[in-house]
Parts: sequence; C-alpha cells; structure tokens
Amino acid sequence: MAGYVRSAPGTYIWLAILFVTTVALHHMPPQFETAFLRQRSTNLHELSAHPARVLFASAMWIAGGRWLPYAVLFTVFHAQAERRLGTPRWLAVCAAAHVLATLISEGALLWGIRRGVVPESAVNTLDVGVSYALAGVVGVLTWCLRGPWRYGYAAAVLGFFAVPLAAGRTFTDLGHFTAALIGLACRPLAAGAGKTRIP
Repeated sequence: MAGYVRSAPGTYIWLAILFVTTVALHHMPPQFETAFLRQRSTNLHELSAHPARVLFASAMWIAGGRWLPYAVLFTVFHAQAERRLGTPRWLAVCAAAHVLATLISEGALLWGIRRGVVPESAVNTLDVGVSYALAGVVGVLTWCLRGPWRYGYAAAVLGFFAVPLAAGRTFTDLGHFTAALIGLACRPLAAGAGKTRIP
C-alpha cells in the first residue's frame, strides 16, 4: 500500500489537504462555514473579484464534509491516471478540467441571469469542490485502455455525465459533462499511457 501511495504523490498530497480542510469544516459553526466557503467559491461574484485565488482555493475544500468517498474515488481514478500519465501531465489534466469547466459552467449561469431565466442571487451560489477535476481525469483514462474496452468505457463516461445534464440541466451538471469532454480532449497528454505496465 505504501508503494502505491508513493507512486501517485500528487493524488495523495491533495487528498491529505482535503482531509485537513474537511476536519476544519467539521469544527466550524454552520453559518460561519457557509460564509467561509462562499469566499472560496468559484461563483460569479468571487470569480469577477479574485479569479486566480478562488480557482485554486475552491479545489481544496469539499462541500458537505464527506471525505471518505473522495478517498475511494481518488484512489480508483486519480492515482491510476497519475501513475500512467506521470504527475505533471496528470496535474495538467486536473487543472484544465477544473478551470475550463468552471469558466464554461459559470459563463452559462451568467448567460441565464442576463436572459432572466436564473435569479440574480445565483451570482453568490456556493461552488467548491474537486468534482470537475475528477470528471476530467475519468475522461482522460479512456486513452489508457486498449481495444474495445476503450470505446465501451468512453460511452459509459459520456452517458454517466450526459444523463444528469439532460434531466437536471444545472450549471454543475454542465460543468461535469464539460470536464469529462476536456479529459477526453487531453488525449495527447495520454500518449503511450496505454502501454504502461501497472506494477
């Protein structure tokens, strides 16, 4: 197990940070927690005022305070992607999915506000977490598979994120679907990854 963790240092450093921040959230009064997270949220208000800060800070917190499911997901997806792509390329996929999906989904939200189909109060919507980066990594892992498994996996990924988008059509559903597409578009970063032997 220790060797597995050492083979994906970025994944487990990030997971350790999330553990610390999740514990911190559990010690905050509910009203303070909401205000605290909103200042680190990639909502329209904070993006317009502090874009770089909130894009980074939002990926260090988990809304809802449930760390264990993310520990499982990071181990299943992030660790595999980091081992196969290498830490720099894995991190590039995470950053691209997190940043671009955030900007696209928040851009759609802004469009909805300006058209009058979304209330003005949505500029302060709480939006923190690591799910866009995770969706991007899930997408890029398509190129780490061979043969028919690759196409079946890609179809499953697209279906998994497309169904909520078609049913709910929220800006986060759009963000997740966009992030998965960004991961699929990162095929050049996965060049040769499918031939990597997993120890």
